[in-house]
Amino acid sequence: MTRLLSRFFPHPHLTLLLTVVWLLLVNSFSLNSLLFGFFLGIVIPFVTRPYWPDRPVLRRPMKIAEYVLVVLYDIVMANIVVAGIVLFKRNADRKPAWICVPIELRSPEAITVLAGTITMTPGTVTADLSAEGHNLLVHCLDAPDPDAVRDEIKARYERRLMEIFE
Repeated sequence: MTRLLSRFFPHPHLTLLLTVVWLLLVNSFSLNSLLFGFFLGIVIPFVTRPYWPDRPVLRRPMKIAEYVLVVLYDIVMANIVVAGIVLFKRNADRKPAWICVPIELRSPEAITVLAGTITMTPGTVTADLSAEGHNLLVHCLDAPDPDAVRDEIKARYERRLMEIFE
C-alpha cells in the first residue's frame, strides 16, 4: 500500500505545498482551483521524480511551522532595523562586515534553506559556501559585533534546521 502511494505521491509534502501555493496564486478558493492545484501537486513531483534520487528526509516536519514563524518575525524586525539604519545612521557610523559562519548542517537541503533564510532577511546576504560545505560567508549591512550575528544565526536558524532535517 505504501509503495503504491509513494508511486503516485513521490513527494507528498511537495504535493501539499504546491496545492497551497496554487491556491495562494489564484487568490480565490473554489473547488476548481483546489482540484487544479492538487493536480499540479501530483503531476509536478511525478514528472521531476528522476531528478530527486535521494529524497530529503524530514525528521520533525511539524517544526517547519515554528521555523517559518521565526523567519517571518525576523524578516519584519530586520526591515524595521534596516530602515532605521538607512534613514538615520550615517555611512561613517555603519559597520558592515563579512562573517564566516561555521555550520554543522550536512544535508544539502538544510544548508540551502539556511543560506536562503539569511539572504531573505534584510541586511544580510549569503555570499558563498566553502568547498567542504562547512562554512557560509555572510555579508551584514551593519554588524558592530560580528560574533553576536554569527551566534544568532546558529541559535535561531541552524539549530531549528538541525531538528527538522537531521
